[in-house]
Order: sequence, then structure tokens, then C-alpha cells
Amino acid sequence: MRYRITFIILVIASFIVCTDLTASQSSGLQSPEKSVFLIVTVRQEYNYVTPWKIENMSQSSGTGFIISDNMILTNAHNVSDSRYLELRKENLAKIFPARVVFVGHDCDLAVLTVEDKSFFNDTVALELSGLPNVNSTVSTYGFPMGGDRISVTEGVVSRIESDTYAHSGADSHLVIQTDAAINPGNSGGPVIQNGKVVGVAFQGLQEADNIGYMIPTTVIKHFLDDIKDGKYDNFGSMGAMFFPGLHNDSYRSYLKVPPDQDGLVVLGTLLNSSVESVLQKNDVLTKIDDYNIDNDGMISIHGMRSSISEAIESKQIGETLNLIFYRQGELKTATATIALNRPIFEQALIYDQPPPYVCYAGLVFVPATRNFLETWGPRWPRDIPFYLKYLFAHSMDINKDPRLKEYVVLSAVMADEINSYANQFKSQVVEEINGRKIYSLKDVSDALKQTSEDFYSFKFMGDNRILPIEVKKARQRHDEILKKYDIPAAERLEVTQ
Repeated sequence: MRYRITFIILVIASFIVCTDLTASQSSGLQSPEKSVFLIVTVRQEYNYVTPWKIENMSQSSGTGFIISDNMILTNAHNVSDSRYLELRKENLAKIFPARVVFVGHDCDLAVLTVEDKSFFNDTVALELSGLPNVNSTVSTYGFPMGGDRISVTEGVVSRIESDTYAHSGADSHLVIQTDAAINPGNSGGPVIQNGKVVGVAFQGLQEADNIGYMIPTTVIKHFLDDIKDGKYDNFGSMGAMFFPGLHNDSYRSYLKVPPDQDGLVVLGTLLNSSVESVLQKNDVLTKIDDYNIDNDGMISIHGMRSSISEAIESKQIGETLNLIFYRQGELKTATATIALNRPIFEQALIYDQPPPYVCYAGLVFVPATRNFLETWGPRWPRDIPFYLKYLFAHSMDINKDPRLKEYVVLSAVMADEINSYANQFKSQVVEEINGRKIYSLKDVSDALKQTSEDFYSFKFMGDNRILPIEVKKARQRHDEILKKYDIPAAERLEVTQ
């Protein structure tokens, strides 16, 4: 039987008082109220079908705490798509407006600042520690349910492993599992052991009681090191896909790998990735830097057995890795550069950026993103059209054109006499306009502006039908359609933060 596991991000829009400081002494922190603060966020999300629109305002709460240099650390999901932020200190009525300085949506971390420097009076910067031991006790500080007073819950570390971060929905990093009661509103709060921070509370398991997760300091320190140059570059990758094939002795013999050698089989590399010219299909990666790779793709790092991704995530984008691998029985060495290496069809959710679009003659074109797919609702993986489901899952395999920057879909049709029959093409991927290949949304804009023919001829991926739009009538109706549907601009190509 297969079980559907759902992670919940720990934010909530209500305020309920909760008081419990019994664990403060045992954790070693004498004055948690001087380090931990309530964050109240007013947010508006973007509409990814009709991207010139924004959704209704909502309010949520979370937790943050002070680290070195008067930086306030919290979760990215506490502040994403925010329009207004404020901080509240325990036992103080004053409200402090705040702003985001750095945000890492891939690792669900953010740094805030407060213009009113009196906020930092009588505060304590918390110190980061290393990974806690499994079966050791930790204390989670925060404002569950948005309460006015700090709550502290104790729990035991039960597991440390790599898992998906719910905020982006795609990126995986190290997580620490605990049975401490981590409730909505705790997110962004420090998890403390012996007076030092060993993690940041950030998500829970919806199908289970008292299973919560924190972001370990290995991830936090990577994020903080990254932003030292004034910008956040994200976590990088090698841009390769692997398969634990050496468990099969016949497969090992087929790849001509010595019987006493462990490693991972390369399935392929991401198009335009940093290792595209380094690794090949059926190479067997046996060592990465000083870490030997076993047949499960695990290495010994941080004093435990973990995924090879930990060796990659220990370095910043632009740094290099030394690789040792077998190719057709021959032992080889190479150097790989850590890079962003994102897929054409972005698997992660996008925040804080107004979605780009092109609207012409009532036809609305947007990049195919996970945000667009999630407009189908909570069961979007089941409800989206089959061709989008296949493309989302397999775009890394099926795309062989290095010129392709993004897939573009017809997201909506603003009904008018010029496009009254175009609804049947909604949500399909644009392949060509008047024989011109579409590699990005900008290509759509250029093709619609530059044609000298009588008709716009739209061809969609996997569809033999053509959508024709008469050029003369489209140009006559275009401005009227924008006015009728209160569309402020015909396109937005440049995404600004």
C-alpha cells in the first residue's frame, strides 16, 4: 500500500495566547525573550493564469530570532510575497516594521532587518552550533498559533536525513526530525541545545502527531556564507542524474567496474549543466573530493552516513569538486564546477516575483512553471492535463535543444470575437508561431510584433491543429481587449524584484 505524505509549512493567520517557559533553563538559554520575536506578515500572492492580477491580502504569523550582526533569521515562507512585515517583542507593546534583506526560497531561510535600531536594545544574539546527536533532547522556541508570549517545547531528535523542503516543493537538503510539538507559528523559531542553536523549526508532517522538522545549521551556515557578498546565489548542484545500479552484479560486470568498487551509475546530465562535458551516461562515480561513495549513493560526512548531495552542498556556487569515476572499465579523474543547474521546466515554486506574460488579441501566454500547474488546486498532480504532467516529470529527458530557455503555454483567453474559438487550445505549450520556433516568452512577443503575414499561425506541442488569428483584426481589437478586461499592459517580460 502506498501512503501519501504531506508536509505542512508552519504559518497561521490567527493569534492564540500560549505560555510555557519550563524548558529555558534546561536548554541553557537564560533569557529567550531577548532573542526570539513574533513576525506578522501581510502578503499578496500573484495570479499565474492572468498574471497582471494579484490575489486578496492575507495575514500570517511566524517566529524569528537574532543572530550575529543584528541579523534576524527566520523562514522564507514566513515572509514570501509579503507587502508588509512587523516584529513584536514579548512584554512590549511597541510594533517594529521590518523588511527582508536576503531570502533563500530553496532552503526556506530569510534574513530581516529593522530600521528602528532601538529594537536591538537589550537583545541577545544566539550562537549557531553543530548537528545534534540522535536521541538527544532539544527545545523549540516560538510563537505557536501567533500567541503573545514565547512557548517552549522539548523533544528528542529522532532522525537526520535529506528530504524535500515544502516551501519550494522541489529542493532537498538535510533535515532534522524531532518529536517536539512544532505547531503553526513556530516556524522560524530557534531549536536550542545547550544554549546554542542547532536548527530552525520549519515544517511538520500532517499525517502524524508530534513529528516536526528543523533546518540544521549545516544549511543555515551555507546560506549565511552565501550572502556575505551582498547577494544570495542559491544552493548549486552537479547537474547529473544517478542510479544505484552496482547492487546488481551483472550490471557491474556490464559497466566493467571492479568487484570490490562501490559507486553510483550516471544516468545522464542536465542539458547545459556544469558537468555536461565531464560525465557521460554509464560512467560510475566512485569518489567525490575525499568522500568514497557506496552503492546507495551515500558518503560519510558530518559524522554520519548521508547522501552525496551533502558533499556538494558543503560548497558554494562557483567552487569545484574533484571526481573519480570509471568509464568503460578505465579509471578517470575530473573537476566539476558547482552551478545552479536548474531544469527548463522549473520544479520549484517561485515567490516574490511578478509573473511575466504576453497578452495579445486576448491570448495570454505565460512560462510553464509549477506555480501555473498549482492553479489546478490542491490535487494538481492528478488534475493537470496529461501532456503537462508528462512534460513536468520528463522535460529533463525529452528536451535536446540547448536553445530552449522555457516552455510557454496559452494560460487564458480573454473572450472576444477575434478569439472566440481559441479556448480549446488553453494550457497547451506553444511550439511555433508562423513557423518560428518558440524558445522563450520573449520569442512570443517578438513573433507577434514582427509578422508581415495575413494570419498568426500558432502551432502547439503534440497537436496537429493550427490556431489561426487574423493579423489585421487582431491589431484592431488588441487595445480594446486590454481596456475591456482592465489589463494594464500588453506584456511584462522583465521580472523585477
